[in-house]
Amino acid sequence: MDGDPKIPPPTTSGAADRLALAAQRPVTLVGLMGSGKSSIGKRLAVRLSLPFVDADTEIETAAGMTISEMFERFGEAHFRDGERRVIARLIDGTPKVIATGGGAFMNEATRALIKERTLCVWMDADIATLVDRVRRRGTRPLLKGKDAGEVLTALAAVRNPIYAQARIRVGSKPGPHHETVEAIVTALAAANREMGQP
Repeated sequence: MDGDPKIPPPTTSGAADRLALAAQRPVTLVGLMGSGKSSIGKRLAVRLSLPFVDADTEIETAAGMTISEMFERFGEAHFRDGERRVIARLIDGTPKVIATGGGAFMNEATRALIKERTLCVWMDADIATLVDRVRRRGTRPLLKGKDAGEVLTALAAVRNPIYAQARIRVGSKPGPHHETVEAIVTALAAANREMGQP
């Protein structure tokens, strides 16, 4: 159990400095469906005392319908165009944690924007972990009526080399979320230190 994600664990002065350094820039989480972008992202935002935004939720709010409905009514290309516009709006320069949909980083314009204006974190998980996680949610349009393992394996073959362009790669493994959160915080602090604080 991670406990209440709204309550950050106590920090020492050194840890507080690390958190402050990690929270200097917008953070974008990318990766396949089931990699933990939303669940980890919410906890990461609390840890960094930053706002959390789920791009998929923002897209649904803007469109007035679910992502599944958008796929069914208008097709994937229409959805991706809306996704690109929403993410561009979310990346406004203010520090926050943004969870993106699995295909967002595949769009060249969106990928360029994410890489240029945010610290991008690839949430990398193995196929077995992804399959176990996506089974808990039956609303993913790319999996409708298909074998999750086969779809995710095929997606990973195409997308992982693109996700690898992210500045930071963190393994998203089964187990306590706080361990993944702390790994991301450490990597963000190191990246900001290398880049120089804004």
